[in-house]
Amino acid sequence: MRVLYVDVDTLRPDHLSCYGYHRRTSPNFDSVAAEGVRFTNFYATDTPCLPSRTALFRGRAGIHTGVVNHGATGADMRPIPTLRGFANRSGPMAGWMTTLRQLGYYTVCASPFAERHAAWDFYDGFREMYNPGKGGMESAEEVVPWAMDWLERHGQEDHWFLHVHVWDPHTPYRAPADYDNPFKDEPPASWITDDLIAGHRQYYGPHSARTPHHTRVPDNAYLDQYPRLPKTIEDLDDYKLWIDGYDTGIHYADHWAGRVFDLLRSLGVWDETLVIVSSDHGENQGELNVYGDHQLADHVTHRIPLIVKGPGIVRAGAVDDGLHYNVDLAPTLVELLGGAEWPELWDGRSFARSLTGGVSCGRDVLVLSHACWSIQRSVRFGPWLLLLTRHDGFKQILRPTMLFNVEEDPHELRDLAADRPEIVRQGRALLQEWLDETLDASLLDDDPHVAVLHGGGPFHAPIWELHEYADDVREIWGDPAAEDLIRRHADEYHRYLMDTRRHAEAAAFMRDQADQ
Repeated sequence: MRVLYVDVDTLRPDHLSCYGYHRRTSPNFDSVAAEGVRFTNFYATDTPCLPSRTALFRGRAGIHTGVVNHGATGADMRPIPTLRGFANRSGPMAGWMTTLRQLGYYTVCASPFAERHAAWDFYDGFREMYNPGKGGMESAEEVVPWAMDWLERHGQEDHWFLHVHVWDPHTPYRAPADYDNPFKDEPPASWITDDLIAGHRQYYGPHSARTPHHTRVPDNAYLDQYPRLPKTIEDLDDYKLWIDGYDTGIHYADHWAGRVFDLLRSLGVWDETLVIVSSDHGENQGELNVYGDHQLADHVTHRIPLIVKGPGIVRAGAVDDGLHYNVDLAPTLVELLGGAEWPELWDGRSFARSLTGGVSCGRDVLVLSHACWSIQRSVRFGPWLLLLTRHDGFKQILRPTMLFNVEEDPHELRDLAADRPEIVRQGRALLQEWLDETLDASLLDDDPHVAVLHGGGPFHAPIWELHEYADDVREIWGDPAAEDLIRRHADEYHRYLMDTRRHAEAAAFMRDQADQ
């Protein structure tokens, strides 16, 4: 068998037409869904980019690898010396690609991901790696030709796995100008309104409606490079320009994926190729006042598409509504390719029987983790998502406990925590049960979320930038908002100052000892 894995960065499923979106963003992905199975509740264990792909390609969630952040604390895999083999080619530490190689597959990657995040262990198990060299700022026409060139030379051979990773839906929206705007005459989705945007503009926070480019309004020189982006989001006209940029990025990624699909057809191997379409994380596009980024452990950031078609997938056009983690994909593919087992440390459960025979393989509960922009965990069970915040990432709109019925309210417009305390208690109990079981089985010393919190906070909202961001808040939202921000993080900032002082005193003591 041959395997093509199309990895579209920052792709939320409800913006694909095969998932019911009102714009036809994804005709080529839709064709794959028509031949295979589409999953509606497929979630990344950890977000965003580095934690998500580390979990998927290592087969282990962030609480087990230690990778939960984008930099500083929690951004590198923690070593487990007792399990470190000569080359880690087999045994409990083997990752997804190494396991596929043991099944006789030739593994190839076309992606700048490892360079973008200095995540060199991502390449573990790949035989060939093609890096276009722009650190994730590439558009699809700069990535896909590498994969197509490889396919033209090797596509008719058997037993290969090809990972093709495109970035176009990720900000800044960079589809070439001559690609135009396929959606210029189509309105955005109806859930977003002028009143909602006006309400969001009252709340401070990175990537909020007033400052969707992080913490400040960008200068014109930046926007001149990316004409698909508005400077700020004041109303639906601005939002339409913004969301058109995102949807055009999806359409452009789909267009280039279609060229790969056509190549496989021309080579006569399309029907014999297992095609997987997925992503690393979703993208908040106004939900919880985050515009064009992936900063929360919520339904929108963590839910990702999964579409699978190919040999043995007999359920053409089927839909699986079960709860699955992205790490479940690794053992599923191993089983589909004939493997009988996988490393015992993997956290995934195979759902191959769902693909081949329609057998329900979903989980009862998912626990989702984020520690890059905020520090949060959420629990997805039944129709509910309980969102618990330890560090709000300087976002005023967030509360420590929030509850959403994501089946009825997928855009998280109504926090039901105060109305449904019994559901909050149930979710908290499920999270505690998961923590007890997971940490007890973990080979790490502690919960990596705690390490990030005590190490200065999430990489994109570190505590040492509190007063710098408060100055931005003061300039845009006024003094009361800035003082509110400082008050909310006063204890954390005090702990940071005390830790810094202790470290300085310890360093001075060591220097004195050395001088003596």
